[in-house]
Amino acid sequence: MATGKGFIAALDQSGGSTPKALKLYGVEEDEYDGEAEMYGEIHKMRTRIITAPDFTSDKVLGAILFERTMRAEIEGIPTGQYLWEKRGVVPILKIDKGLADKENDVQVMKPMPGLEELLKEAKETFGIFGTKERSVIHAANEAGIKAVVAQQFEVGRTVIAAGLVPIIEPEVDINSTTKAEAEEMLKAEIAAQLDTLPEGDDVMLKLTIPTVDGLYDSLADHPRVVRVVALSGGYSTDVACEKLAKQPKMIASFSRALAEGLLKKQADSDFDAALGANITKIYEASL
Repeated sequence: MATGKGFIAALDQSGGSTPKALKLYGVEEDEYDGEAEMYGEIHKMRTRIITAPDFTSDKVLGAILFERTMRAEIEGIPTGQYLWEKRGVVPILKIDKGLADKENDVQVMKPMPGLEELLKEAKETFGIFGTKERSVIHAANEAGIKAVVAQQFEVGRTVIAAGLVPIIEPEVDINSTTKAEAEEMLKAEIAAQLDTLPEGDDVMLKLTIPTVDGLYDSLADHPRVVRVVALSGGYSTDVACEKLAKQPKMIASFSRALAEGLLKKQADSDFDAALGANITKIYEASL
């Protein structure tokens, strides 16, 4: 994860984002009945992606999973185990329970009851390597950004204590009118928190592609940072890859951009070709 060439696939749509992901895949809401069928459909989609010919460690370093996906199986094998043993891809678990209401121009994470038990199970039962937890910053509000980063590192320390590597994800809204200013504030807060981590307590960072190219290079060089990865944040695949290619020390961790153009009704050959093209494009932008 620290030195490999490739990117991290984000396959962790959950809750409210699942119907949207399915709709983009060509599955309308009237094609499934209730939550169980909805999650069944999204697992079929993820299975199709994970088992595709190009979804291997040649270009994909890791994959972020929703908790239900971690507990589900592919070809009779738990998803995380399948990723590692059959694809050579590192399994990562999304642990946040969604976002709180906006306050001070940010949304911190909702409480995560039972987190320690989940982390123990993820590591010992399902062979998970690390976690991902997301907050959102909507504007350059110093108090709000400080609160987001403090909470992220508090959760991160819990993850580290469980023997896992946290991916700290304070997303900056790509449509914010103060995006560049917010990113400068965010960088300073993250750097200050990184300096408090003892040797061996390492994290990854998942950040919006910055307005100023190379802004986060110094964070990538910090001894406590395993890797800095970029979220696509709503950019199209082409735009996200174009912007990422200008960031020397960031690799991709894309969700919507990875699945762009994939449809349930596609023949397997067409699906695999479209996914393969996306994987290659994202991989090359990550080099």
